[in-house]
Amino acid sequence: MMTDYKPIDCGLYSEYEVAILHHHRLRLSWRDRSETVHIEVVTPNDLRTRKGEEFLVVTGQDGRQQEIRLDRILDRKPA
Repeated sequence: MMTDYKPIDCGLYSEYEVAILHHHRLRLSWRDRSETVHIEVVTPNDLRTRKGEEFLVVTGQDGRQQEIRLDRILDRKPA
């Protein structure tokens, strides 16, 4: 299956792993499939790979869990 996913830098991937391990909340901005930009403080829970794409699994402030495709994350900062 073809995808437009663009792999992220290994160092950045490692930063997400550390944030998950230490339960560090992040202020993320990302673009969803409809190109809407979201900015939210989230708790990263896991990293997943599916069909050649990588995702950060997060819990938002509303308690809802979602997956954010890594190459759609525009900015991240500690919360």
